[in-house]
Formats: sequence, structure tokens, C-alpha cells
Amino acid sequence: MRTFDSLYRTTVGFDRLFDMHDSGSRTDWPPYNIEKVGENDYRIAMAIAGFSPDEVELTQHGPELVVVGQKADDQSGRQLLHHGLAYRSFRQSFRLADHMKIKAANLENGLLTVDLS
Repeated sequence: MRTFDSLYRTTVGFDRLFDMHDSGSRTDWPPYNIEKVGENDYRIAMAIAGFSPDEVELTQHGPELVVVGQKADDQSGRQLLHHGLAYRSFRQSFRLADHMKIKAANLENGLLTVDLS
């Protein structure tokens, strides 16, 4: 069920536009958690197995935190019999409160953690 079902019912002709905006602004990959770890402290944990710290960039533009992973092309000549691991590039953005700042970031064992305060 959508949060704005009553809004969708009253906007004739714009429902497809809203649906396109909804589907375009959310991505399911990479998976992430947002955790409250203190009174004013939060942590974003993102599963990005296979990415090195050189391939991940975090930037904060005002209230928007942007995480970009750019996977280098693998030209090692490997022949994969089954390709089940997704090493695709990604861009994920998070809307933060105006006072939130990045306190720390760490990439360990395929898990990127970003501490916010």
C-alpha cells in the first residue's frame, strides 16, 4: 500500500508521472541498513562486497549524502562458469537532516559503514 494513495486518486493523469518518479528515485542495490546508534547519531551500513576503498567515493552536498561505487573493468581473462556476484557500479543517495555531518566511514569485509552525527 502506498502512503499517498488518496493523493494518487485525486490526480488524474499524473499517476504515471508519480510512479515513474517513485521507481526512479529508489534503488534496491546495494542493500543497506540505517541504524540509530545514539541520541543524535546514526549509522548507514551498505553491503558492497568486492569493492576496494579506491572504488568507493562518499560526498556530502548540503543535506544529501552520495555514495558512488565505480568498479574497475576486470580484464584478467577469467572464464566464469557461473556469474552470481554483482560487481556493477552504483550510485546511492541519502537525504540527511540539515545538521547531520559524516563523522567516520569504514570499509571492512565488504561492509561500508558511515557514521553520522
